[in-house]
This record gives sequence, structure tokens and C-alpha cells, in this order.
Amino acid sequence: MIPLSLAEIAAVVGGQQHDIPDPDARVTGPVVIDSREVVPGGLFAAFAGERVDGHDYADRAIAAGAVAVLATRPVGVPAIVVPDVVAALGALARAVTERLGATVVGLTGSAGKTSTKDLIGQLLERLGPTVCPAGNLNNEIGLPVTALRAGEDTRHLVLEMGARGIGHIRYLAELTPPRIGLVLNVGTAHIGEFGGREQIAVAKGELVEALPAAAEGGVAVLNADDPLVRAMAARTKARVVLFGEADDADVRAADVRLTAAGRPSFTLHTPTGCAEVTMRLYGEHHVSNALAAAAVAHELGMPVREIASALSGAGQLSRWRMEVTERADGVTIVNDAYNANPESMRAALRALAAMGDAAKERGGRTWAVLGKMAELGEESLAEHDAVGRLAVRLNVSKLVAVGDREAAWLCMGAYNEGSWGEESVHVSDVRAAVDLLRSELRPGDVVLVKGSRSVGLERVAEQLLAAEGEVTG
Repeated sequence: MIPLSLAEIAAVVGGQQHDIPDPDARVTGPVVIDSREVVPGGLFAAFAGERVDGHDYADRAIAAGAVAVLATRPVGVPAIVVPDVVAALGALARAVTERLGATVVGLTGSAGKTSTKDLIGQLLERLGPTVCPAGNLNNEIGLPVTALRAGEDTRHLVLEMGARGIGHIRYLAELTPPRIGLVLNVGTAHIGEFGGREQIAVAKGELVEALPAAAEGGVAVLNADDPLVRAMAARTKARVVLFGEADDADVRAADVRLTAAGRPSFTLHTPTGCAEVTMRLYGEHHVSNALAAAAVAHELGMPVREIASALSGAGQLSRWRMEVTERADGVTIVNDAYNANPESMRAALRALAAMGDAAKERGGRTWAVLGKMAELGEESLAEHDAVGRLAVRLNVSKLVAVGDREAAWLCMGAYNEGSWGEESVHVSDVRAAVDLLRSELRPGDVVLVKGSRSVGLERVAEQLLAAEGEVTG
């Protein structure tokens, strides 16, 4: 964070100083919301949650080296007291961002935000100091916390922007005004809350509306292959750059194919040349993510061959997103259990099918261990049914649906598509899934684990990778 005195911070957030012996004491470290993550020189933002009240850990934060606490009440240690900690974090992030000389890149989309953010970060760090979120810190708390990690030497600030309603992205863009705005896609994630894809497009398009005009350096990077995203060109004053596989995309992929291991390979075309890319990541869906990242890097001056080299070397930074691990017995576990929506579920199943081609040559099978996709509203039955049907069409060997109603819909779709019998199994919970898999997996099998975060299917992957022992959960 840019060094600021407690007096300066109090003025920025409109707070009152309490128990502060030296208002000129400077915050030089990051702002954190978990007292266990405090480092000397940092600032601890205390939130009162449903189970834990951060104010109760204020003394622990100070003992760990925090200069002060951002709080809603006096806590007996140096504190800046404000009516609303979320609003105060936002005001502080806005003030710090305005002082940066960094290029702010904002990105949004229904699927692939975190993976694309990770790719952009790995590309841009080759051009200079880059800050981007850890995991998916993309809301009104996570985004300011990320922005406040930027320092005086930061050259690029990459910010993921999520939305659960109209106006959310507009608010985030006001806190940290981007110069480059990237929209990946408009899918059906959270469709139950928005009411339809058109409403989701309205929310995602708030990012390009917030960009400066082309004459001021604003750039909207839009997915040429998604009609709802492409249409956002009419909603921005920024210069538009298209990415995708469409012939008129400024940054596009040609000759897309998958290696035997399921890794995407393609020819990257840009306005300044082309180069070959073979990624370390798994699944054809990463081609679109890579093109989006390439378009941003190209706008910031990275040569095409360096872009290709960086994409080919980029790894998966965020956990539980297509994490591929081969056990000693030859069983491969694909942990993609961080979250799920219809688009990401289809992409994961296609990646599993691609990996399964090689596995089946060795006598292995493909297993799709799937949980519900949350927040789909009235579309939930149809979407779960469709995913079950897709598993059959992709010739997945076994479907294990974990959970209650939505899991039954997954199995129903598979059965109705292919008259499956024992190929599709409905189990009640993680324990039952692990018991089944441990009894039936054999060398060469590939197991995909995926579901919405609330299902907690990462425990299936973790236990299958752990030493044999008691099954929990």
C-alpha cells in the first residue's frame, strides 16, 4: 500500500481517531480482514460477521504489528472508527488508486474470471510489477483489499469484478476506475437472481460504460464470439478490441486442438503477428481465456512471441480449478470443485472427455462426480437435466451425482438421454461418493469433481488424494 498516516486515512474515510497516540504513524503494509494475516505496518479492517466479530481480534491484530484497526466502534487499541467499514474500505481504495501511476485493468464475466485473471497477472508481470487478486476477491470487500495491496512501484493493477445484481459492477468501477475493461462472456451464473441473460448483460456491461473515452486511453476488450458481449461495443466510448475465434476478432485463435493430455494448442493471431501456443492448463475453454489475456497484454505493449511464451508457461494459480493430480496407482483426479454454473460445467465435462480419450486407450474410464449448480432459479431443472444429457453425449463412463434434488435431476437427464442404468449413480453426500469411488476406481481412470461451492465437493478430491483412512464429511 502507498504509505499513509493514520490522520490521512481518517480524513479519507471520514473516521474518528480513538486511542491513537501518534496520528502521524504510517500504514505501510497491506489492509487485511483476517487478523491472522496481519503483517507489521498493516491495517486491520474489522467486520462483524454472523459467526465471528473481527472487533474481538483487534488486540491480536495490533500485537501482530498492525498500526491500527478500521472499526465501527472503539476497541481499546489504536483505531479509526467509521459508520461502515465496507464504505470506508471503498473510499480508501479510491484514494489510493487515484495516486497510483498504474494501469487499472478490470475484468468481468459469467465464467472464467479467476482463471483469466491469473493468466493476465502472469503475462503482465513480465512487463513490470503487477498486483492481482488472490483467488476470487471480486466483491465490495475483496476488490478494495486487492487495490490496497498496490504500492508506488505498481505498474499494473488487475481487478476481478463480480456482480449479483444491477449496479454492483458500476460501484466497483467507481472505486477503482479502470482504463482497460474486459468482458469475457454472458452466461447463466446467478441467473436466478438476475432473471435472465439479458439482465446479466446489463450488469456486466456496466464495466465498459465506466471506461474513459478512446481519446483518453480507454479500451474495451470484448468477446467476439458472444453476441451479448459483442453488442456492448455500443455502450462504451472506449476503443473496442475484439478477441475470439471469429474471423473479425483483433486477437484470435486458429487451428485450435487438444493434446492427448487435454491441453489446448492453437495459433495466436494479433495485429502485430502470430505465434504458436500450447498451454499447460487443461480444457479447450482456456483458449478463450488465453485470448482475452493476450488482448490485454498486447494493448499494453507485449510482443506477440512473448505473449505466446507466457501463455504456454502459465500455470493454474487459484486452487480447485482444474487441478490435475495423478495418484501413484495411475488414477487421475481433476479437482474443479471451487464453483459451478452451466457454462463451466459443460467446459469441464468436455475437458474430461478429451482427457478420457487417452485414458480409455489404457483401459481407464472417465468419472464425472458432480454436484448441484446453485442460483439458477426457474432454469435449474432444465440446466441440470442438460448437464446429465451432455455427460452421455460425451461418452463419460460413469456419472456420480452428489446431493439431493439437483443431483437427481442430473441422473434423470443422463438416463433419459441414453437410457443409462448403472452408469449413473445418485449418492447422498461426500462420504457416500468417496466410499463408492474408493471401491471402484482402477488404474488409468480419470475423475472430474465439480459442483457449486456450497456443496463442498473439493472434499471428495482431497480424500481421494489422501492416504487411505477414515472417510469424513
